[in-house]
Amino acid sequence: MTTLPVALGERSYDIVIEEGLLGRAADHLAPFARDGRLIVISDENVWAAQGLRLVAGLGSLKAEPIILPPGEGSKSWATLASLIDRLLELGIERRDHIVAFGGGVIGDLVGFAAAIVNRGCHFVQIPTTLLAQVDSSVGGKTGINVTAGKNLVGAFHQPSLVLIDPASLDTLDPRQVRAGYAEVVKYGLIDNPAFFAWLEVNGAALLAGDPAARHHAIRKSVTAKAAIVAADERETSGKRALLNLGHTFGHALEAETGFSDRLFHGEAVAAGMVLAFAFSAERGLCPGTDVERIRAHLSAAGLPTSLGAIGIAADGKRLAGHMLHDKKKEGGRIAFILARGIGQAYVDKRVDLAEVADFLARQA
Repeated sequence: MTTLPVALGERSYDIVIEEGLLGRAADHLAPFARDGRLIVISDENVWAAQGLRLVAGLGSLKAEPIILPPGEGSKSWATLASLIDRLLELGIERRDHIVAFGGGVIGDLVGFAAAIVNRGCHFVQIPTTLLAQVDSSVGGKTGINVTAGKNLVGAFHQPSLVLIDPASLDTLDPRQVRAGYAEVVKYGLIDNPAFFAWLEVNGAALLAGDPAARHHAIRKSVTAKAAIVAADERETSGKRALLNLGHTFGHALEAETGFSDRLFHGEAVAAGMVLAFAFSAERGLCPGTDVERIRAHLSAAGLPTSLGAIGIAADGKRLAGHMLHDKKKEGGRIAFILARGIGQAYVDKRVDLAEVADFLARQA
């Protein structure tokens, strides 16, 4: 078992990583159960695959499940409203904890509901996808998607605890595992070239379910995320913005594909990271050999690395236009995460969107 702290003063919490943790969930969740009851929010797919394991692990604690439809479509006003109505029907109180049991969609949605119901209650994250385990479950970013774009309505609301059971990935669709792997690679590309080199050697084993490789990658990723969040919780100093490597390009690709299962978030991030490095190389910032090294590794992992691989044929102006809704925009300008090489990402607030549109128009 690995326990990692997220140091945020009075909002500090632990991340616990342990193979088989769901079978001992009561050991960690008992202090958060009022009158022995826990409201657990999940989706249909996760509950069908993992619900019985969690219920068994809760022992004498009673789970009160709320099961939602799976997919990005649940991060909506309509689902949020129905979820809050249900929480209120169940008598949720401000001091209560609700449990988010699922992937990034469930974590984001439940965290936002916890932030606003009764003007705020508490929640625990139990992420069941690789993407959620290494990224979205840590750091307190919650929210929903709206017509204008992804995650444009939400709140910073830290969980009280994050419980990660790598064994929950055993029932995950391989495509979802690959999508989550993109976020693992991201941590190497931001500021840890040695970790990226480790992934080049061990990534295939991780994707195949090797427990040691999986645990190491999750621990390294979460340690990096926790340190960045502790240093810049609300993305005010710019350090936390580095976690958006590949995301500005990636969100544009998600918008173009309608935020649908046609392109998973992690797949969009994979292609977005290649685009970010290629754009950096075109500006003379990054060696072209680094771009090809990243492209080769992500491609070998079964992830899309180009617009053509995704099936996008939109022109550059249209794709760049999606970026105008980026929530990180300041003074009308978008902060791009570019790189001077593998492990050398930085924030650039002086990028001309017309230059990005021209670059995207030339990508295949």
